[in-house]
This record gives sequence, C-alpha cells and structure tokens, in this order.
Amino acid sequence: MIDIPVTLSKELKTKPTVAEEGSLGFGQRFTDHMFMMEWYDGEWHNPRIEPYHRLSLDPSSSVLHYAQEIFEGLKAYRAEDGRILMFRPDANSERLNNSAKRMCMPTIDVDFNVEAMRRLVEVEKEWVPHSDGTSLYLRPTMFANDEALGVHAAKHYVYFIICSPSGAYYKEGLKPIRIRVEDKYVRAVRGGTGFAKTGGNYACSILAGDLAAQEGFAQVLWLDGEHLKYVQEVGAMNMMFVVNGKLLTADLEDTVLPGVTRRSILALAKEMGVEVEERHIAIDELIAYAESGELQEAFGTGTAAVVSPVGELCYRDKHMVIGGGNIGELTMKFYNTLTGIQWGRI
Repeated sequence: MIDIPVTLSKELKTKPTVAEEGSLGFGQRFTDHMFMMEWYDGEWHNPRIEPYHRLSLDPSSSVLHYAQEIFEGLKAYRAEDGRILMFRPDANSERLNNSAKRMCMPTIDVDFNVEAMRRLVEVEKEWVPHSDGTSLYLRPTMFANDEALGVHAAKHYVYFIICSPSGAYYKEGLKPIRIRVEDKYVRAVRGGTGFAKTGGNYACSILAGDLAAQEGFAQVLWLDGEHLKYVQEVGAMNMMFVVNGKLLTADLEDTVLPGVTRRSILALAKEMGVEVEERHIAIDELIAYAESGELQEAFGTGTAAVVSPVGELCYRDKHMVIGGGNIGELTMKFYNTLTGIQWGRI
C-alpha cells in the first residue's frame, strides 16, 4: 500500500446539482482537494492529498521564464451501476514520463502516479457527475520551481493533480466540424518538443487557431514544419481519415503527440478488422482522395471529444466536403464503442 496522507478540507465547495451538470462546460470549476509533491535533492518528497489552494511562486521561478513545464489530461467516469472508472491512467502516466525526459525533468513511477490519481478520485468521488456524457477531468501538471534565473534544468520541481467536473462535450449531439489546414505557421519541427505535452506547444498554436476561428473554422490542421506538406495533427486532437474503407493517420514521429485516444482507436480498428496505415499523408494526396470520392470519413481523436467528426477541410482555395458533411458510419462506431468502454457499458 502506497502511503499518501490525506488532509480533508474543512470548507467544502457547493457541488453542482444534476440539473446544473448540463452547463458545467470544461475546466471552469474545481474540486475540494488536490494531490501535491515536490522534487529536490534528486528525489520526490512529501506526496499528499490536501485542500485545493492557490500556489505561491517567487517572481524568479524558473517556469515563468524558461517554460519548463508538462501536463496530462484524463477522465474519470461514473458508470450506470455507480462505479467510478478511470480510462487508461497508466498510459497517461507513461506519456507524462516521456514528456518529462524530453523537457529534462524528473520522472514519476507509473504505478505510484496511477495510485495517486486513484486515491484523489476516491476522495473526490462525489464530484464525478451523474449525467450522460459528463466526467471528472484530471489535470496532472509538473513545473520547474528554481528561484533563480539561468537557462538550465532546474533543481526543484512541483507536481500536482487537480480535478474539474466537466459537462458533455456534445451538448446538442455529435456534429461534424469545419477545419482549416494551416499553410503558414507550424506547431512542431523535427527534433523539437512536438511529441511532448508541454505548454509551449499550445501557446505557439493560439494565433493560428484564432485566425481560423475568425473565418468560421473550429480547428487548425497542422502540416509538418519542414516541408509544409504532410498532415500531422489538429489542435488538441490526432487526426484520422477513412479512405476506401482503410483507416489512415500520421505516423508517430517526434512532431506528433502520441494520443492515448489515438492509440485506443487504432487498437479497436484492428479488433474490428479495419485495415490501418500509419504513414506520411501529403495534403495533396488528401485533396486527390476528396476529389475522387475516396475520402469517405475524417475525424479527430482526443480526451475531450473522444471522437470529433469532420465535415469539411479547407486548404487554401480547396474546400473538401467529406461524406456529404455527415457523420460517417465508422466514425460513429468508434465513438459508440470507445465511450461505451469508458462509461462501463461495454
């Protein structure tokens, strides 16, 4: 048994009622407790669950100046029989460590990290929403906290996990979105931090996302940083295409985030007998498939949406309407199967 002391809050927040769960949104409210521990002298110290509170940082804290920071995102679900289920926390813990290695930060034992998440969810189980499509979102985060300036790996780190009850991603039902293919800005380059879940990757994507939103698009589809030719990923999602019944997705290099949902969809596809190709996919190749009618479906995969159907891709003056702008049969099957597993129905 891993020893994680728990200090319960004496002032509990008002939990959302079932009637209020429909308006929870994402990342707006936070639970009563958080997990924390600190790294110094070459090891982790004082793991604990304590009341949710603000963090105190010195203005010279290294994370504020040199962005040595990583995070994860996963969910806990309330099954129909009342059980609380987490979806693949081991995979998220493994990915956190891969991000930590790239950012020159300390790793955390996977089994310990999973147990820390489990214990925190157990303490906060009354915060797990009841309504269909809702969940308790977990945000594990690590950052450097040296109180000194200088570009080098820090000697002090803080690790914490916070929880946020989240509403259904699709309040009005599953609807295909419009995506713009970005042909100017890039998200990641070979040898960079594209595969790590670190804040800088998201900060550099905001401008392109805002410009796309001004034109009525929901997301940006990134191309590779070297040639601006090969499809990579979308905002906070990996991207998949169904071409002639075959599932195509960008192969995992150091420029693409290895999504846990992506990994799960590919495993399901193989179980379903769907042929899968992980490879370089040129945007010109996609355009040709769209014009010939061979591009049957497209969807994003990620923790928030699970599966997000795409009805239109726009690249410069090319507008590719996919599947008549409707949700594809395979997309729907993946969504129903994976959410069925997550909520314990399957």
